[in-house]
Amino acid sequence: MNILVTGANGQLGNEMRIVAKNSTDRYIFTDINQVEGLETTYLDITDLDAIRAMVKEYQVQAIVNCAAWTNVDAAEDPDKYTLVEKLNAIAPENLAKAMKEVGGWLIQISTDYVFGKEPYNTPCRPDQKGTPTGVYGETKLLGEERIRKVGGNFVIIRTAWLYSEFGKNFCKTMLQLTATKPQLKVVFDQCGTPTYALDLAKAIQVILTKPVCGTYHFSNEGVCSWYDFTQMIARIAGHKDCDIQPCYSTEFPSPVKRPAYSVLDKRSIRETFGVEVPYWVDSLETCINNIQKWK
Repeated sequence: MNILVTGANGQLGNEMRIVAKNSTDRYIFTDINQVEGLETTYLDITDLDAIRAMVKEYQVQAIVNCAAWTNVDAAEDPDKYTLVEKLNAIAPENLAKAMKEVGGWLIQISTDYVFGKEPYNTPCRPDQKGTPTGVYGETKLLGEERIRKVGGNFVIIRTAWLYSEFGKNFCKTMLQLTATKPQLKVVFDQCGTPTYALDLAKAIQVILTKPVCGTYHFSNEGVCSWYDFTQMIARIAGHKDCDIQPCYSTEFPSPVKRPAYSVLDKRSIRETFGVEVPYWVDSLETCINNIQKWK
């Protein structure tokens, strides 16, 4: 199979590069940003004609869309709305159209931020009504809706709290802060589940072998707050000198209200595809060990 990956120089895209090394499929890695040392083909996914041309040139049979606007706070800037909508809603629609025209598959990565407005304390189901609290979640949900309207073959995977060895993410930030700060305050009234991007990439690879159209959830197993997440990062890394204190999210004002509880129900992805869903602490340990080895 010829598989095109968008956003290939981001967190998930880089993990897709890793899993592709052990695959017999042909991967074409694309991004608008070029990184020295990484073979990347330029593709603007807001340009439908450019997508069509690349699909034809490489005889693409599946697209994994790892590209998105992910800066949640900046998305609230009215001057940026048009760009956020282009990347999170119009681009996925373009990819869906291009795949429908050739009978291919679109694997779209979505987010737990499509939930959050309604209070609940049980895991969010894939068929649950979206109730986003900000522009990021609204545009990602709109992207899902546009893909479904186009039709064709698609798998939408919602994920949450993504981290990896690559780029900027909460895990890497907290590794640095717990190593250098005497004290940190971290919110404990927002709960979810961290997701190691390599685990998600492996799940995507499994899904691509026998895709089944629909919306699914993937994060690691378990539940924690950002405070618990930080405590475990420091413990695994051996950073014992930082005093990590819990605090309320109101102590860190933000342009957007984040979901207070966004644990994802993963039963359907396990039952449909038989994917492995590791416990979040085990995956976090693997990632931190890699980061420390790669220094």
